[in-house]
Amino acid sequence: MKPIRLPEPPGSPPSMGGVPDIFEGGVYGVIRRAVIIGNGFPASENQSLGLVRALGLSEKQTIYRVTRPTGGINEWLHWLPVSIHKKLYYIISLIYGYSQVFITRGRKRVTFPSENGYGIGLSSVLEADVKNIVKMAKETSEKDGPLLVVASGRDTISIASSIKRLASDNVFVVQIQHPRSHLDRFDMVITPQHDYYPLTPHAQEQVPRFLRKWITPHEPPNGHIVLTVGALHQVDSATLRSAASAWHDEFAPLPKPLLVVNIGGPTRYCKYGADLAKQLTAFLHNVLTSCGSVRISFSRRTPEKVSNIIIKELGTHPKIHIWDGEEPNPHMGNLAWADAFLVTADSVSMLSEACSTGKPVYVIGAERCTWKFVEFHKKLREKGLVRTFTGLEDMAESWSYPPLNDTAEAASKVHKALAESGWRLRP
Repeated sequence: MKPIRLPEPPGSPPSMGGVPDIFEGGVYGVIRRAVIIGNGFPASENQSLGLVRALGLSEKQTIYRVTRPTGGINEWLHWLPVSIHKKLYYIISLIYGYSQVFITRGRKRVTFPSENGYGIGLSSVLEADVKNIVKMAKETSEKDGPLLVVASGRDTISIASSIKRLASDNVFVVQIQHPRSHLDRFDMVITPQHDYYPLTPHAQEQVPRFLRKWITPHEPPNGHIVLTVGALHQVDSATLRSAASAWHDEFAPLPKPLLVVNIGGPTRYCKYGADLAKQLTAFLHNVLTSCGSVRISFSRRTPEKVSNIIIKELGTHPKIHIWDGEEPNPHMGNLAWADAFLVTADSVSMLSEACSTGKPVYVIGAERCTWKFVEFHKKLREKGLVRTFTGLEDMAESWSYPPLNDTAEAASKVHKALAESGWRLRP
């Protein structure tokens, strides 16, 4: 329930939060808890977790997930809305007798390393159910105050918007990543600037006129859209200090400077393969003389043909350590202890985290990117956050920049929007 706005007595001082003092001791307009609607993938859920952390609600968060059937034929059905996908899968399962080969064989979803704040695997997280979340928000509102709902990713859009529609007086809904249409279904949308690339003249030139009306978004951002440079995440000074301490014994003895190399995988807008792997290994050989040590990590999207080339060419070098994929994941230790980063151009999340440290960040493969990723890399270069990796660098030479602070800035916009709605976060 939103607080009732009472008239201020004559001569009373202006209220700082827009809510009369009669409510200061109550919970009616105070948000003390958050619900995260995830899709089961770390890069997406990390954005929601990072925002909730920046808002100071990480100890009062509940995570729900929207899950799709995976593997086999399901990989061809991911373009469908989740609800339709599940119904169609059920019908196909009945027809084929729950065939383990045709229907369910394929990739599995990953579990989430606890040290990065992801929580644990899918088996211990509740399935996102609109009716249950709406019921909880309404029934507990008077006792616990309104509910902050944060969702990220295409599969969460229908769930988050339904919660907003059915419990608008009890929830404040933030959708991370552009929902493409009907933005008024949410109280706030947080999305990278490059999601609006289709509206630029250069993008319009690339799309035939008869297709332009199908390319979203159609309108420029309005007042409740918060634009970021990159992706939200959980990396801040506190997490880096904690990681530096936790990984001290492993990283402190390493010769300096330490170059951390994060390798992703080809995407729709950044396509590459063995050619980039060969280029990367050649360039790394060139800079090894100025490196004290190098740590290389692959993501779950890295193709074997890429990782195999890098392991073959660099795996036995005494200065180089390649993470074998076994837990614990050294990602936070890498961020805390690195003197410089080298990141493949495909990963907005890895680049965003690296750029939040203020340390040198080099990018390889940006020239292979197309569409909105061109705009993303252009913005990073314009702000002095990254440089193109050429293999001619002296890694002993350092440079810096004001760290990318998207998550904290987005959290500040949430505070402001809540105040305008007559709500506030707990002190």
